[in-house]
Amino acid sequence: MEEIFKIKSYGWQELAILYAPGVTPRSATRRLSLWVMNNSDLAENLKKKGWMKGQHLLTPVQVKIIVDYLGEP
Repeated sequence: MEEIFKIKSYGWQELAILYAPGVTPRSATRRLSLWVMNNSDLAENLKKKGWMKGQHLLTPVQVKIIVDYLGEP
């Protein structure tokens, strides 16, 4: 049975690994950061909900925004 992605608080690295399970945690983190920073609408919507670059813990609302733009991991 396939697991269903749950919207909840995630650590930045934890979420990044879900999006890029085949790479190192460091590479996954960098990749997610680049995806966010290269999508100005995504970055702006995250900032409106209190996100700051370098933030380690994402709120469920912030995770939902990322998933809305990138799809489920």
